Amino acid sequence: MSAPRGPAAVLREPRPVEQAPLQIEEREAPSAGPGEVLLRVRACGVCRTDLHIAEGELQPRRSTIVPGHQIVGDVVALGEGARASLGARVGVSWLGGVDGTCSHCRAGRENLCDAPVFTGYDRDGGYAAYVTAQAGFSVPLPSALADEQAAPLLCAGVIGFRALRVAGVERGERVGLFGFGASAHLALPVLQAWNCEVYVSTRGASHRALARELGAVWVGEAQEVPPQALDRAITFAPAGDVVLAALRSLRKGGVVAINAIHLDRIPAFDYDTLLWGERQLRSVANMTRADARDFVALAAQIGLRPRVRSLPLEQANAALALLKNDRVDGAAVLIP
Repeated sequence: MSAPRGPAAVLREPRPVEQAPLQIEEREAPSAGPGEVLLRVRACGVCRTDLHIAEGELQPRRSTIVPGHQIVGDVVALGEGARASLGARVGVSWLGGVDGTCSHCRAGRENLCDAPVFTGYDRDGGYAAYVTAQAGFSVPLPSALADEQAAPLLCAGVIGFRALRVAGVERGERVGLFGFGASAHLALPVLQAWNCEVYVSTRGASHRALARELGAVWVGEAQEVPPQALDRAITFAPAGDVVLAALRSLRKGGVVAINAIHLDRIPAFDYDTLLWGERQLRSVANMTRADARDFVALAAQIGLRPRVRSLPLEQANAALALLKNDRVDGAAVLIP
């Protein structure tokens, strides 16, 4: 019996999205290797990391790659030794594998693994009809979440959730979100469930309108300082200027968590004014499987429903361009 076939968006040469770096091709479904599952993709979220990969801001690791790491799919085949159920609907995120033996993995910090494998970067991702994944890095999804709503939770949601953990957010605190795209708009309902006051600084009138609609207590321009000193702040924009705006907003002892895999630069700043007073500046690196499981469970518990814009897979280049130009309120999702 021949293997099933379907479309895939393939990157061979990174270039600006205006030049359509992704080529739509018909491909045979890959075979599931040992410990892997083959998924028929139902939906795949579009992440800013995909944009960095397509445009070459993240150095290519393979001559060709299929991007996409917010994958919702059905298990249709099992590789040797794979522990999964045929027909199960699962999610796959950015962290696609770890060595399990380095000091970080042994200490429960697999997000800092010395030899990680990333979905849609080191191995083909979900901008395709079929994709393989390590069974141990697939997350069962609750039936209450539709495919398009579940997809953004798997990276934008999980990494935003991890950023809240890295920032040390506690219930009832004042928390600032600097940038308000796919990840931040999912962090806001979590903070509301924790009885936090949420302050949003972001560019784009539509993003500010969405933040108000979702219940932020204050909304301002991208680098505007909120009227109240913040306990915690998370930056989502890949711009160092925004990091300084977040630092300016902190109380003494507060924390800024930088939620970006790529950052242009952090300008020089005055230590006495912005960092002194035991303020902290921390980066957010990847996520763990525990983060994914905990966040998906929390999302189901609080009824979290992402704001999504669905597009067919054939419009993958257009979806990346919309993201680049801040023309997506919430998250973009591709449907094969």
